[in-house]
Amino acid sequence: MAIARFPSLVIDCPDAEALARFYGAMLGWRVEVDEGWAEVRADDGQCLSFQQVDDFRAPDWPGQHVPQQMHLDVIVDDLDTAEGQVLELGATRHAHQPGTTFRVFLDPAGHPFCLCVS
Repeated sequence: MAIARFPSLVIDCPDAEALARFYGAMLGWRVEVDEGWAEVRADDGQCLSFQQVDDFRAPDWPGQHVPQQMHLDVIVDDLDTAEGQVLELGATRHAHQPGTTFRVFLDPAGHPFCLCVS
Protein backbone atom coordinates (compact mmCIF):
# COMPACT_ATOMS: atom_id res chain seq x y z
CA MET A 1 0.00 0.00 0.00
CA ALA A 2 1.44 3.36 -1.01
CA ILE A 3 1.18 6.22 1.45
CA ALA A 4 1.62 8.92 -1.20
CA ARG A 5 0.98 9.41 -4.90
CA PHE A 6 3.95 11.54 -5.96
CA PRO A 7 7.11 12.56 -4.16
CA SER A 8 8.21 16.17 -4.48
CA LEU A 9 11.89 16.82 -4.94
CA VAL A 10 13.02 20.06 -3.26
CA ILE A 11 16.03 21.76 -4.85
CA ASP A 12 18.09 24.42 -3.09
CA CYS A 13 18.95 27.44 -5.25
CA PRO A 14 19.81 31.15 -5.14
CA ASP A 15 16.53 32.30 -6.80
CA ALA A 16 13.53 30.00 -6.35
CA GLU A 17 11.24 31.83 -8.77
CA ALA A 18 13.80 32.00 -11.59
CA LEU A 19 14.66 28.30 -11.33
CA ALA A 20 10.97 27.31 -11.17
CA ARG A 21 10.29 29.34 -14.31
CA PHE A 22 13.17 27.54 -16.09
CA TYR A 23 11.89 24.05 -15.18
CA GLY A 24 8.26 25.05 -15.71
CA ALA A 25 9.06 26.14 -19.27
CA MET A 26 11.18 23.05 -19.95
CA LEU A 27 8.56 20.59 -18.65
CA GLY A 28 5.42 22.50 -19.65
CA TRP A 29 4.24 22.58 -16.01
CA ARG A 30 2.52 25.45 -14.22
CA VAL A 31 4.58 27.62 -11.86
CA GLU A 32 3.47 28.63 -8.36
CA VAL A 33 5.58 31.17 -6.46
CA ASP A 34 5.70 32.23 -2.83
CA GLU A 35 8.38 34.21 -1.00
CA GLY A 36 11.60 32.16 -1.11
CA TRP A 37 9.73 29.10 -2.40
CA ALA A 38 8.38 28.03 -5.78
CA GLU A 39 6.91 24.91 -7.34
CA VAL A 40 6.24 23.54 -10.79
CA ARG A 41 3.32 21.14 -11.12
CA ALA A 42 2.10 18.80 -13.81
CA ASP A 43 -1.61 18.30 -14.38
CA ASP A 44 -1.33 14.81 -12.83
CA GLY A 45 0.12 16.21 -9.57
CA GLN A 46 3.84 15.61 -10.08
CA CYS A 47 5.83 18.41 -8.50
CA LEU A 48 9.30 19.90 -8.23
CA SER A 49 9.93 22.47 -5.51
CA PHE A 50 12.62 25.13 -5.24
CA GLN A 51 13.87 26.55 -1.96
CA GLN A 52 15.83 29.79 -1.94
CA VAL A 53 18.90 29.58 0.30
CA ASP A 54 21.49 32.15 1.33
CA ASP A 55 25.08 31.50 0.27
CA PHE A 56 24.08 28.85 -2.27
CA ARG A 57 27.05 27.02 -3.81
CA ALA A 58 26.45 25.37 -7.16
CA PRO A 59 27.60 21.75 -7.55
CA ASP A 60 31.00 21.05 -9.09
CA TRP A 61 30.32 18.18 -11.47
CA PRO A 62 31.98 15.84 -12.35
CA GLY A 63 34.34 16.94 -9.56
CA GLN A 64 33.34 16.47 -5.95
CA HIS A 65 34.58 19.70 -4.35
CA VAL A 66 30.90 20.64 -4.05
CA PRO A 67 29.00 17.35 -4.73
CA GLN A 68 26.01 17.34 -7.06
CA GLN A 69 23.88 15.53 -4.42
CA MET A 70 21.16 14.84 -7.01
CA HIS A 71 20.33 15.37 -10.64
CA LEU A 72 17.27 15.05 -12.85
CA ASP A 73 17.03 12.79 -15.89
CA VAL A 74 14.52 14.27 -18.35
CA ILE A 75 13.31 11.84 -21.03
CA VAL A 76 13.05 13.38 -24.51
CA ASP A 77 12.22 12.12 -28.01
CA ASP A 78 15.11 13.84 -29.80
CA LEU A 79 18.36 14.97 -28.15
CA ASP A 80 19.23 17.61 -30.73
CA THR A 81 15.82 19.28 -30.63
CA ALA A 82 15.62 19.18 -26.83
CA GLU A 83 19.16 20.54 -26.52
CA GLY A 84 18.28 23.60 -28.57
CA GLN A 85 15.19 24.18 -26.45
CA VAL A 86 16.89 23.95 -23.04
CA LEU A 87 19.77 26.15 -24.21
CA GLU A 88 17.22 28.76 -25.28
CA LEU A 89 15.65 28.57 -21.80
CA GLY A 90 19.00 29.33 -20.13
CA ALA A 91 20.70 25.97 -19.59
CA THR A 92 24.34 25.45 -20.51
CA ARG A 93 25.82 22.29 -22.00
CA HIS A 94 28.47 20.81 -19.72
CA ALA A 95 31.92 20.25 -21.26
CA HIS A 96 32.05 16.68 -19.86
CA GLN A 97 29.75 14.38 -21.88
CA PRO A 98 30.31 10.78 -20.71
CA GLY A 99 27.62 9.01 -22.77
CA THR A 100 25.93 8.79 -26.16
CA THR A 101 22.27 8.27 -25.19
CA PHE A 102 22.15 11.30 -22.89
CA ARG A 103 23.59 14.81 -22.63
CA VAL A 104 24.57 16.68 -19.49
CA PHE A 105 23.50 20.29 -18.91
CA LEU A 106 23.55 22.77 -16.05
CA ASP A 107 20.38 24.62 -15.10
CA PRO A 108 20.62 28.39 -14.48
CA ALA A 109 21.61 27.76 -10.83
CA GLY A 110 24.36 25.27 -11.81
CA HIS A 111 22.61 21.97 -10.98
CA PRO A 112 23.42 19.22 -13.48
CA PHE A 113 20.57 17.52 -15.31
CA CYS A 114 20.50 15.10 -18.22
CA LEU A 115 18.41 14.93 -21.35
CA CYS A 116 17.99 11.21 -22.10
CA VAL A 117 16.47 9.20 -24.91
CA SER A 118 14.77 5.99 -23.90
